[in-house]
Amino acid sequence: MSTVSLATSARDQLLGSEFRRSYGWLTASVHRLVGSRCDAEDLASSAFTELAGMEDVSQVRQPRALLTTIARRLTYEFWRRRDLERAYLEQLALAPEFSDASPEDICVAIDELMRIDAALQRISAKARETFILSQFEELGYADIAQRLGVSVSMVRKYLAQALAACYAFA
Repeated sequence: MSTVSLATSARDQLLGSEFRRSYGWLTASVHRLVGSRCDAEDLASSAFTELAGMEDVSQVRQPRALLTTIARRLTYEFWRRRDLERAYLEQLALAPEFSDASPEDICVAIDELMRIDAALQRISAKARETFILSQFEELGYADIAQRLGVSVSMVRKYLAQALAACYAFA
């Protein structure tokens, strides 16, 4: 048997035994956070999928701690997506011209919002705030500058950073 086959076999054995040992525990732990058994199972499965996707699991000394960390990150992403989806649907309900949007269109829009949100999380808080004030509150550069206590030229720079981040994710 080759070294690669031995490593793969050891990896499969570790993942299999850890799944049997920890899946129920992790699902219960996540269930306490999200309140839904189905969502908890999805998040726990995703955590194991990420663990399985790691190149070298032989270095993992505390699999439950790692799974907990992965599951918590996934839970925060889940909450963020749910909150963003809720806010989008509330805004959609306020705009009667969009009330006939199909479920597919809504899913596409929410996915797009998630990508924009992820892009905005990678930039500074002021650049993110500038983008939000410009795009959603429709404030002009001077108003944004006054609100943030910065110059108009900084508002331009912040907005350029935010737009570049969003285009990079497109």
